[in-house]
Amino acid sequence: MLEYSRFKYAIILIVLAFGLLYSVPNVFPQVPAVQVTANRGSKVDDALQKQVEAILKKASVPFESSAIGKDGNLLVRVGNSDMQAKAADTIHEELGSGFVVALNEASTVPHWLQVIGAKPMFLGLDLRGGVHFLMQVDRQAALQKRFDSTAEDIRVLLRENHIRYTSVEPDANGVVIAKLGAGADVAKAQQLIVRDMATYNVDVQGEQVSVRIPQGELDKMLTEAVQQNIGTINNRINELGVAEPIIQRQGTDRVMVQLPGVQDTAQAKRILGATATLEYRGVVEGNAYDARDNGIVPPEARVYERKEIGADGKPQPVLLNKRVIASGEQLQSASSFFDSQTGTAAVRVRLTSVGGQRMFDYSSEHVGKGMAVVYIERIPEVKMVDGKEVHSTRTSEQVISVATIQSSLGREFQTTGLESMKEGADLALLLRAGALAAPMDFVDERTVGPSLGKENIDRGLTAVAYSFIFALVFFLFYYRMFGVITCVALVINLLMVIALMSLLGFTLTLPGLAGIALTVGMSVDANVLINERIREELRDGMPPQSAIAAGYEKASGTIADANLTAMLAGVALFAFGTGPLKGFAVALILGIVTSMYTAVSASRGIATLIYGGKRKLKSIAI
Repeated sequence: MLEYSRFKYAIILIVLAFGLLYSVPNVFPQVPAVQVTANRGSKVDDALQKQVEAILKKASVPFESSAIGKDGNLLVRVGNSDMQAKAADTIHEELGSGFVVALNEASTVPHWLQVIGAKPMFLGLDLRGGVHFLMQVDRQAALQKRFDSTAEDIRVLLRENHIRYTSVEPDANGVVIAKLGAGADVAKAQQLIVRDMATYNVDVQGEQVSVRIPQGELDKMLTEAVQQNIGTINNRINELGVAEPIIQRQGTDRVMVQLPGVQDTAQAKRILGATATLEYRGVVEGNAYDARDNGIVPPEARVYERKEIGADGKPQPVLLNKRVIASGEQLQSASSFFDSQTGTAAVRVRLTSVGGQRMFDYSSEHVGKGMAVVYIERIPEVKMVDGKEVHSTRTSEQVISVATIQSSLGREFQTTGLESMKEGADLALLLRAGALAAPMDFVDERTVGPSLGKENIDRGLTAVAYSFIFALVFFLFYYRMFGVITCVALVINLLMVIALMSLLGFTLTLPGLAGIALTVGMSVDANVLINERIREELRDGMPPQSAIAAGYEKASGTIADANLTAMLAGVALFAFGTGPLKGFAVALILGIVTSMYTAVSASRGIATLIYGGKRKLKSIAI
């Protein structure tokens, strides 16, 4: 008998409602906007919102509205892309380096849909475009990092071999100069440095040893730094959850990054270019205030600023050792959490075996003494000089925590004193993704149009629409009423696929569209199998209602076998493929799951609604 339970009808209604609710946000277009995000030490509030609005009005830049979102960022909606770029430049010039100003797109989805988590599907660069960044390695900062590292290696080498020295520092020309103490064995020091740094040029003048890094070594270091940065940027993009990014090297010191379908371009810009990291340094005993005010600093120490403000209205100074105990480069894992004891955000870190051993050795020797955590962040700045943009960076170093070592520390411990949970999450992300081998600056930022051209995309979408219409018309004429049932099942299938992709944050590209088209075709095949099976049962003389029931039951096994085989292929593509192949595989897998339900279950419910019950049928329209 042709029967269908009320429970299954309820499921169909729930599925239909789900498909409509979570696919309808794709109807609402996104509008150009400018997003303002605070850097460390700055704050987005109502005062900033009024300031930004006043800046735009003064510059005669029209805007539609501004609002502070739940993420704490200010979003200013503008009319078109031209006004978007002008508004971003105007705001950035006035606010300076305290804020990140980035191009974005604002959603027009009604609030009640956003409350239930309904959001539009992101489109890839080949369909909608995205954000384009051109980043350049800061050569001077990268070289300085290498010189500082070489100086530290020489300090350790001399200290381990008991050779007294007064200072080891790089000069303005990039030469590391080691000034040895009175009576020190200069020849032995030269021999040790030549042994460990065979490719470097070592000269001796009196009690001073000069170490120069050859230009070939510096060029090689910059090349390797760019390659390592590409890997680090890729890790950071993976942490951001951006699908199918494009990362390419351009020239000797530039990297091009394209991010399709990003929601928060300011977050992407901040995370990609950030060099924020942590350093653990020992506290040096002495009067930090005298050192700061008079410049009398112990040779092994540097003056740092704490985030606490002293009685003089200035940040409290602290003397820290030049030698780094451990840094973000020795980090194995990091996660943020809320520390209930201090009431602040914190980051739980786990060091590598090398970093853990250094931390253990230092803490074991300095129980009862202080150790500080230094938060280091390089902030890019752009200034207008003689009508031209001049890119520079400002390094911010702040001691966020000073604690007394109570016992030996191992590989795992936690750092407190961060300003907010968002800052803790961002720092943990940066530490997990790895530190940039060399600082990078943004030299170009723009939105990217569809790479295939708007005309080609319009023609492609038109072709897909017409082919879908032709298939529906064919079904209506060939299978008559069962053609209508098939058409309704196909529409439900499409709604479910789009709804699932939107809910999961899927980035739709042309390969994804191909996957959707393939699943529609497989759904059509499933309905053809069912309809032809019903016709066979009718030709064998079976009553109409029994023929419908038998057709669905006998075709279901064949449909399941075919779809499961195709799903295995999709899983293989997803597991071993990259980029566009993964997009195709996800669309294929989701489409197969939905088509199996709509073709076998949903269409049977509709057929039962039309032909089932106590009706006495002599024939059916198939």
